[in-house]
Amino acid sequence: MATESTGKVSADHLRRGAYLYVRQSSLKQVVNNTESTQRQYALRGRAVALGWEEDQITVIDSDQGRSGASINGRDGFQHLVAEVSMGRAGIVLGLEVSRLARNNTDWHRLLEICALTGTLILDEDGLYDPLTFNDRLVLGMKGTMSEAELHLLKARLRGGQLAKARRGELKQGLPIGYVHDYADRIVKDPDAAVREVIERVLSLFAATGSARQVVRAFAADQLTFPSRIRTGPCKGELVWGPLKHWQVLNVLHNPLYAGAFCYGRRKVRHDVHGKVRIQLLPREQWDTLIPDHHAGYLTFEQWENNLAQLQTQAAARGDDRRAGPPREGTALLQGLAICGRCGRRMTIAYHLRQDHEVSDYRCMTHAIQDGGQVCQRIPGPSIEAAVAELLLQMLTPLAVETALTVSDEITARTAEADRMRTTHLQRAQYRADLAKRRYLAVDPDNRLVADSLEADWNAALREVSAARTDVERARTLAAPRQQATREQLARLAGDVRSLWNDPATPMRERKRITRLLIADVTLIKDDDITVHVRLSAGQTHTLHLPLPLGGGKLWQTPRPVVDAIDELLEHHTDAEIADILNQRGLTSGKGCSFHRLLVRDIRENYQLRNRHDRLRDRGLLTAPELAVLLDVSVPTVWKWHRAGLIEGEKYNDKNACLYPPPGPNPPRVQQGIRLDRRRPATTPAK
Repeated sequence: MATESTGKVSADHLRRGAYLYVRQSSLKQVVNNTESTQRQYALRGRAVALGWEEDQITVIDSDQGRSGASINGRDGFQHLVAEVSMGRAGIVLGLEVSRLARNNTDWHRLLEICALTGTLILDEDGLYDPLTFNDRLVLGMKGTMSEAELHLLKARLRGGQLAKARRGELKQGLPIGYVHDYADRIVKDPDAAVREVIERVLSLFAATGSARQVVRAFAADQLTFPSRIRTGPCKGELVWGPLKHWQVLNVLHNPLYAGAFCYGRRKVRHDVHGKVRIQLLPREQWDTLIPDHHAGYLTFEQWENNLAQLQTQAAARGDDRRAGPPREGTALLQGLAICGRCGRRMTIAYHLRQDHEVSDYRCMTHAIQDGGQVCQRIPGPSIEAAVAELLLQMLTPLAVETALTVSDEITARTAEADRMRTTHLQRAQYRADLAKRRYLAVDPDNRLVADSLEADWNAALREVSAARTDVERARTLAAPRQQATREQLARLAGDVRSLWNDPATPMRERKRITRLLIADVTLIKDDDITVHVRLSAGQTHTLHLPLPLGGGKLWQTPRPVVDAIDELLEHHTDAEIADILNQRGLTSGKGCSFHRLLVRDIRENYQLRNRHDRLRDRGLLTAPELAVLLDVSVPTVWKWHRAGLIEGEKYNDKNACLYPPPGPNPPRVQQGIRLDRRRPATTPAK
């Protein structure tokens, strides 16, 4: 004591308070290691011996059960640092340096603040003044040794974990579908419903190739997915709820479902704010991976294939822009088109043409990265139509077999979903029976317990009723739907084209069919478009397609329509021709129906001879010319035509006519009367 008080404790120190910091690293130590806690509280006697009064001593013990590895989460330590920095502390007491901090950053920050404010530090070994070099050196060495001790403790624990993990014996949290048996071995969950739902998730992904489609299938069938409560009084119990997308990804990514034991898939880091960051590591950085360690829900090869499929469905990655998942757009060759000039993947651009969405295939890497020209830009409709025709020719021999296989798969899925609903009903019935037995076993006079058990029984009965209703409704709807689906498949099996061209067939499904048969398609645009199709089986096909029309040529009137107008001009006017073309179902270059002015414009643009000139070439006369030959006026010619005395052919839509030359018996002589009022009628000679 004489050594401690020699020249270190001054009157200024005694005017300020004494702060005793008490901490245990875990709650288990707080409960079991009571001796350490008592030794820490006993330091108050040291402060009294140095001259501080009892009411000047402040005990900070709010960090009980907190690790000293970091300042984060230790409110008591932060309060201590604040009091020291404001000059209110004359001395800081702690059993040892490790109680105050096991992190050099936190420890040296406290030393610096104590030196600035003239605060003493006392531990079990002695009293120190941070203003003196020797005391500060000793305190710094103690802090370094405390941090090194923490590192050694962690290293020993980590070594034991790695040793057990490399033998496959380390017990760790298991995903849903697995439990530990009495010997701590990993086995499948004994609950058949849990095993069936895991198997259904994996089978649906194998069939659809998409985690989102698995979630949609569960939602459509109103199926639930289990999860296990990790903490709390209900720890270990199963709860069932709607399947989430992240749950499907967890099942697909976890190698335990493939029967492999793994350790070190994640790396835990702490950021500058003390928050925990979990980083997923690539497989080559895992500490342990032991295949065939326990029974799996799928083989290790199937698990690797699932990971590869998920990777191909990731968003566009890097410069190669590999094929992503099939989308709803109209581009049939999405992700399959390769530029024949530079060998890079081609991207898709959509635009509207005549109110229809069409695609263009573009090689944009050089233009984006180097600011150069677009390597190739090729319109997609003609290419997609040619590739689709090639696919249909290959699919036709397999149509019936494929339809039957799909029908059997739909039947199996329906039966599996019904079996899972029945399992939920059985589980609900078991809980209801258990609640009934508990209610019947209680003393009826104990109403507090009896009322609670009765409420549980009623709730269980409601769950049974709801589960039974779901099973009955699903069975009622499944039978006709399954029969209708089988009939539709049988009807379309003979005509694959109808199935392909059916508007109800999603574009996503057409793309999936395309990807099953085609590995990639190489496009080269030159004098024509060369399409090299490489099938998944290794065969290749080369197609040569003409360049599509561009600009205004796309809107030009088709040549058959122009020829039809030229033929119809021999006998019809512009308005009559428009009606005939519309009746035939023909349209203009822009897809519009015909009218009189449009026919006139086409006739003039293509320099077709009008109907007037065609009739004149056939020798027909105008009204003045015929009037001179008949020795009558022009109105008389018109009146005779309206009266049906002479024939005429219209050459426009205003009923203007041309007339054939008169025969040997003109109307005037045949009728014996003159309709021309400008000349008096003469009496025929007797």
